[in-house]
Amino acid sequence: MTPFDDEQLLPPQSPARHHRGGLSRGSILGGLAAAGAGAATVPLVAGCDHGSPAGPPGYGTGIAAGFDGTIALDVRDSAPDWKPFQTPVAREDAPNVLVVLYDDTGMAAWSPYGGRIEMPVMQRLADNGLTYTQWHTTALCSPTRSCFLTGRNHHVNRFASIAEGTTGFPGSAGRLPAQCATIGQVLQDNGYSTFWVGKDHNVPVSDAAGGGSRSQWPLQMGFDRFYGFLGGETNQWYPALAQDNMFIDQPYPPEQGYHLSKDLADNAIRMLRDQRSSNPSKPWFLWFCPGANHAPHHSPAEYADRYRGRFDDGYEAYREWVLARMIDKGIMPEGTALTPINPLPADVALPADMVRPWDSLNADERKLFARMAEVFAGFSEYTDAQVGRIVEFLEHSGQLDNTLIFYCADNGASGEGSPNGSVNENKFFNGYPDDLAENMRYIDRLGSPDTYNHYPTGWATAFSTPFQMFKRYSQFSGGTCDPLVIHWPKGIRAKGQIRHQYHHAVDIVPTILDAAGVEMPAEYRGVKQYPLNGISMRYSFDDGAAPTTRKRQYYAMLGTRGIWADGWKASALHAPISGKGHFDRDEWELFHVDADRSESTNLADRYPDKLRELIAAWDEEARDNFVLPLDDRTAVEILLSPRPQAEPPRTRYFYYPDAAPVPEAVAVNIRGRSYKILANVEMDRDAEGVLFTQGSRFGGHVLFIANGVLHYVYNFLGIAPEQDFVSPQLTPGRHSLGVEFTREKAGDHAESLGTTTLYVDDQPVASGPMRAQIGPFGLAGDGLCVGYAAGDPISAQLPKCREFSGGTVQVVMVDVSPESFLDLQREAAVALARD
Repeated sequence: MTPFDDEQLLPPQSPARHHRGGLSRGSILGGLAAAGAGAATVPLVAGCDHGSPAGPPGYGTGIAAGFDGTIALDVRDSAPDWKPFQTPVAREDAPNVLVVLYDDTGMAAWSPYGGRIEMPVMQRLADNGLTYTQWHTTALCSPTRSCFLTGRNHHVNRFASIAEGTTGFPGSAGRLPAQCATIGQVLQDNGYSTFWVGKDHNVPVSDAAGGGSRSQWPLQMGFDRFYGFLGGETNQWYPALAQDNMFIDQPYPPEQGYHLSKDLADNAIRMLRDQRSSNPSKPWFLWFCPGANHAPHHSPAEYADRYRGRFDDGYEAYREWVLARMIDKGIMPEGTALTPINPLPADVALPADMVRPWDSLNADERKLFARMAEVFAGFSEYTDAQVGRIVEFLEHSGQLDNTLIFYCADNGASGEGSPNGSVNENKFFNGYPDDLAENMRYIDRLGSPDTYNHYPTGWATAFSTPFQMFKRYSQFSGGTCDPLVIHWPKGIRAKGQIRHQYHHAVDIVPTILDAAGVEMPAEYRGVKQYPLNGISMRYSFDDGAAPTTRKRQYYAMLGTRGIWADGWKASALHAPISGKGHFDRDEWELFHVDADRSESTNLADRYPDKLRELIAAWDEEARDNFVLPLDDRTAVEILLSPRPQAEPPRTRYFYYPDAAPVPEAVAVNIRGRSYKILANVEMDRDAEGVLFTQGSRFGGHVLFIANGVLHYVYNFLGIAPEQDFVSPQLTPGRHSLGVEFTREKAGDHAESLGTTTLYVDDQPVASGPMRAQIGPFGLAGDGLCVGYAAGDPISAQLPKCREFSGGTVQVVMVDVSPESFLDLQREAAVALARD
């Protein structure tokens, strides 16, 4: 009996559904018997028969194409040929490949580039390898990562923006096309083991679910193993983990020492140990993508405390200090100018991306902002230490010398913390302002499981020194110029040298293929491939004076655009106008990057012909790479744009116990509307635990039983006190337990205001006012769960054992229709009675 008697949920049972077609086991055995019954049915052939097989069409009774052995009636008279059945073998001296790809890190953050954040492992690799100063990305994570996967430009890969920002145009479909074979697929077909550990963010949002398609998950993209998370960010203490093709729970809690960076390194080393134990002669490719340095900036306290007082001078002073260090180290040429902290004209700058001058802050703000930088620094160094464990294993196992290592980041420092920073980034995504007094209460807990913190835009500017702006701004190097160290003792003679050749993320794949002695196939699995947009960087390994072989690279992201060609850079200043972008009105700037590395001096008036030449080149690249149409809409507009859904629209959703967490992107959407939640439960006297939960301590709601009473807690953006609705003592037996929220109006920040009523069976037992979020419940990726709570606890009142015990949760229904709650309860009661 289906709970709530909803017969529409049951698929029709038809005999046709049990017939899958094809050959039955009996027909196969019968065919084999017939084939062996007489020589007339199967010709006895010496050598290879490349013609059509004998026997019925579609049935393999002939000789396999490419088989060069001999087949007779008796195996003793036959000669085998293993060649058609052998797996590919890599070139004998093919290197292992390790790519370490951080998130959200400007070039001026890390010590190898002159920054204050100590990166001992990266520094060691730089001292024995090469440090690149003009290596660029797309300015955003999903697009850059697609370049690392295929060696094609991000629009060619269909990733104009992040996976959540697809628009349905050719360059923004959010699914890697068949014409772009991945580095994993190509290396896998050429004798490599392939491992992906950490962040993905190239899986379509609708597929990142328990019942979603796996066609774009790592294992289907050419990787033998995967361990990590699929979204753009996750809680480092309570991550949303997946392993291979399924979602999993984290192995142990933070109270026992868990941190995602450590867990990822543990699993990377485990994969490499498995490889070394079973296939030591086979080379491997490992893509290691930690959650660092993306928000939330979660750091073990001992690492953050190493930086006490080191950012007290503020971000403007840091920019001056670090530029001098960059020049001394040879990262930047002598005479490189520092750009302003707020470089954009007032009619172009977004208020959320402005920087508040350090001398305009009060004492508490300076103290808070400095601590946010300390936590970020600790997060980064702690993760570097975990990378060090991988490098140490390679050294101890004798693999380091012939491992080609790329240590890099996917875009500039993140300005998504707003001018004031935040202890809960979920507020930013709900349009809800941070409160300084509240944030100061968390200053000693920044980086802990109690916070979901992000530093202010001032530090994004500082860590992107000396360039203009930061992540998302593709027209400036502050968004695209990132750290890259390459280490390969067996393949690079030069040690501790700097390279100034201009390169881009699309060049990583061709460089790996070049080192491995492998070519990108012209056709893959029957599909003609797009040509690589990248070029190999190997020419620069031992010749620091070699001229840059890349001649042109376009940029386009969220309405910003630019192009580099032969040492010159054109950048469009774009001022969005409400309702229409008017890109034809953009003012273009011109920089001679070879002479002005920081892009500080606009030469558009002096060289109008050169500017026109570059604008024409951008137009040509846009046509050739599926760049148009440009999209400068706000993140909210893009994310809320209608998209095709795998499931037809409905107003009633059923969720079952012990299923994998349902990601918010495919779960029922109750944000900004009225809703009803109803659970069918059979309970004993000692029943307790979670009936329904969605979100985290930074925003979410939960229905649970504790001490014999029913609670509904709505945690509004982590702001105390919790909104808690409590029933009288429950009796054992079967019950319909639920809650109804009726939205009545919007608050000052568009939050929902209304009335919540708690029900036991058909009786309202508690009621009162409540405010509810309009944005994401749990940025950490905590999904909707029934019968248990995954990850970060929403309420401090939850029982220690968060799985429901002492009874059974049959099903939970969430309804967003105008139907009466009592009508739904009567339906639930009927289902309970019949079960």
